[in-house]
Parts: sequence; C-alpha cells; structure tokens
Amino acid sequence: MNETLSLGRIAGVRVGLHWSVLVIVALVTVVLARGEFPAAHPGHSAVRYWALALLTAVVFLVSLLAHELAHAVVARRNGVQVDGITLWMLGGAARLHSEAATPAAELRIAVVGPLTSLLAGGVLAGVAAALGALHTSGLVVEAVAWLSAINILLAVFNALPAAPLDGGRLLRAYLWHRTGDRLRATRGASAAGRALGWFMVLTGFAAVLFGHHLSGLWPALIGWFLIGAATAEARQAEARSVLGGVAVSRVMTPHPVTVAETATLGGFLAEGPFGHYRHSAFPVLAADGSVVGLLTVRRVEATPAQARASTTVGEVMRPLDEVVVAAPGEPVLDLLPRLEASPVRRAVVLDGGRLVGILTVADVTRALAWPAGPSRTRPGSTGPPP
Repeated sequence: MNETLSLGRIAGVRVGLHWSVLVIVALVTVVLARGEFPAAHPGHSAVRYWALALLTAVVFLVSLLAHELAHAVVARRNGVQVDGITLWMLGGAARLHSEAATPAAELRIAVVGPLTSLLAGGVLAGVAAALGALHTSGLVVEAVAWLSAINILLAVFNALPAAPLDGGRLLRAYLWHRTGDRLRATRGASAAGRALGWFMVLTGFAAVLFGHHLSGLWPALIGWFLIGAATAEARQAEARSVLGGVAVSRVMTPHPVTVAETATLGGFLAEGPFGHYRHSAFPVLAADGSVVGLLTVRRVEATPAQARASTTVGEVMRPLDEVVVAAPGEPVLDLLPRLEASPVRRAVVLDGGRLVGILTVADVTRALAWPAGPSRTRPGSTGPPP
C-alpha cells in the first residue's frame, strides 16, 4: 500500500496517508454525526454534531497511528528495519523491510500493537469517566467513550489468531517456536487468516441477503482484505525461502540488448520486434558506453508516428535517476520491493558503473517457479515426493 501524502517522520519512522483513508474518516464522521451522537444526546445543532464527529474521526486515526508506531518502534529495537507506516481505508500497515530473527522477537513485535490499543482504550475510558464526574457536556463524554470502545474493539479484533492480524503473528511465533520452521509457521497462520476471511465474507453477505442489513458489507470487505493479505503473506514467505541469500547476478538476464542514445525511434522500430530488438525495455548507452537511461516500448508508442523518424532515443527514454539500479551482489529479496514499486518493474544491474544485466519481475517469478533442486530444498522438506 503506497502512500499518497507524506506526513514526515515520527519517532524516526516515515509516516504517510493513502487516499483511501478519506473513506474511513467519512464513514466514521457520518455514522457519528447522523446516528450515534443525535441518538444518545438529541437537541444539539447539526454543526456541533458534525464538528465533533469529524474531530473524533481524526483522533481515531491518531490511535491507529499509535498502534502501528508501537509495532515499528519495537521492530527496530529487535533489529528489524522499518520502511514506513501507511494509514489507509482499513486501518494502518507498518512496512517491515525484513523479518524477526527469532520467535521471541516476533512475539514482542506482534503483541505490542494490541496492547497499545488496549491501553489507549483504558485511558480514554478513564478520561470519559472523569469528564462525566465533572459534568462535562454529555456529547463530549459520548465521543471519548466511543473512542475508548473502538480502541478496545480494535485490540480484540487484532488479537484474533489469523494472519495478517497481530494475533496471526502471535500464532506464527508460537508455531515457529514449536516446530522450528518459520515457513511452516507462516503457512499455518496464513491458512487461519484465509479461514477467518472467508467466514467474515460469508456471514457479511448472509446478513445482507437474509437480514437485509447493508452493514454486513463492511465485515465482508474486511474479510476479503484478510483473504488477499493472508495469501500474499504466504507467497512472500515462499519467496523468502527460495530466494533467501540469492544474489541479483543469479537471477538477472546478463548482457542485455542495448540501444544507443543517439539512435532514432524510426531506426529502432525498423529492427523490431523480429530483428535485433525483441524485448520491451532496453538500457540506453551514451557514446562512451555508460548507461544513461532505459527505453521502453510504451514510451516509443507514446511518440506520434510522424515524429519518430526525427526523435532520438535520448529524448524519450526514462533517465537513469528514474530507474531502479542494482548491484550484481545485492540480495534479490532486498531489491524486490523497489522492483515491484517501479513503474517499469525493471532494474538495471551495474557493476562499477558498467552494465552487466537487467532484472525484471518476470525473472524473479521464473526463479520462484523453478523446481527446487538439492541446493534449494525448502525448510522442512526431506526430498522429492514418493
């Protein structure tokens, strides 16, 4: 989940918002302003209901951020690099660059999130009680009490033993400790996540179809997200088991076909796709042989046909500073997140400034699909099937 708006750094962790976070702000605001607040404390102006509802929604986002920040801070203390935090429609996500080294570290990272939400819920409950004792406006007390309840609910839901929830990571830590096999533990937690997701999808749609409650769409949506996220987590674990310790040089396509910076697009098109240029992206070389960019067929197609005879490759290429650059000895797993986030989903591989290869997501996919040999036997595997 890529961020749309950066909020800078908090406690040294990059924090951003995805545009879909507006959905949860709008949903919480409407539910409180049109339903919860008027029902509990009628007689106030619409402006007051809406203003307090919007403020409550923003504070709710802050509590979600505190939950994810707790994960990030503890992860860093346990030697796990944190790429950042993104808040989005269904909550927040702390992007961890690597995995915990031990089950104990995994447990510490996972448990701190629900504990933070539970603590926030307890503190807010105390604040609501104190405000009530001081005869503060009942509407304000209602808002604080709602925030207390939603944080406690968030803690309980996240503690469910199903990936990618925090409880799923606790389950993985337990299975990892019991079996000594991280991959097997991840598969178990992911299977639990998919089961919970399907349960929420089916019960949500059942509520809509048989109970005529549109509110059932919300758990169905969350369940669908859980299914996808749990499946993705299992795939990432499989990728780590296969690609762990594998260098870019072993997966890349060596000696890629290049195109000169001064070549015209007309000349380029005349030699493809059945001639010299058979691919869809090509490193671009300057006169001295250095790499200066990457030319994609999509960029060529975007150039008007009548201008291609006089337009050079250098004029339409993607400059090197906009292209992912890797070293041949770099671990593929470290490069993969940057590769997937790149618009062209390719990396130019340079060794001391000299072009030695190109790596695409398709190259990584082929490596993952290749049958495991003796040197690539997955953890827990004892050999070929009988």
